[in-house]
Amino acid sequence: MIDRRTALAGVVAMFGTTLYAPIARAAGIAATPGAAAGIPVISEGPPSVAVFTAPQRALMTALSERVLPTTDTPGAIAAGVPAYIEKLLADWAEPADRVPILAGLDAIEARSLKDYKVPGAKATAAQHDALLTLAMNDQIPSGGVFFEAFRQLVITGYYTSEIGMTQEREYLPVPGEYNGQFPYSQVNKVYSA
Repeated sequence: MIDRRTALAGVVAMFGTTLYAPIARAAGIAATPGAAAGIPVISEGPPSVAVFTAPQRALMTALSERVLPTTDTPGAIAAGVPAYIEKLLADWAEPADRVPILAGLDAIEARSLKDYKVPGAKATAAQHDALLTLAMNDQIPSGGVFFEAFRQLVITGYYTSEIGMTQEREYLPVPGEYNGQFPYSQVNKVYSA
């Protein structure tokens, strides 16, 4: 079985030094030998508190699928990323850590209503992409902070999920011998262990 906590410790290296606090907190627990004993695994059970309103949850779900859409492999929704995000924000985030995500979702919702006259969750994929681009370029209130934290949450949730580890990446529970000259063209995937 894949251990999400161990995978989390490996995934955090992708983000460099600006790691969203709840992810860093969870990864710090994962990287400390013996510290994880008695601490629930992030993916177990429902969130302890509701983090999102129903419209925020619907928008967060739709946007997560735009960050990692379904292609020849399942996307963020199929990998359970929205539930992971809510669980992480409910159980690993301080109340202040939630502010950029909640404020960003509210700003995107307001911009969707202003520009497209539809709630954010009902916007088209192209409209979601445009809204995320505005956030990424900090052209909506708190957009840049929201986008960086949200992107990290989606990527971490995806690549620590079973789908992310076994379908997007090649999972080798017991890797074979080391071959430093193995041709990448024969695998075309990054290996995870």
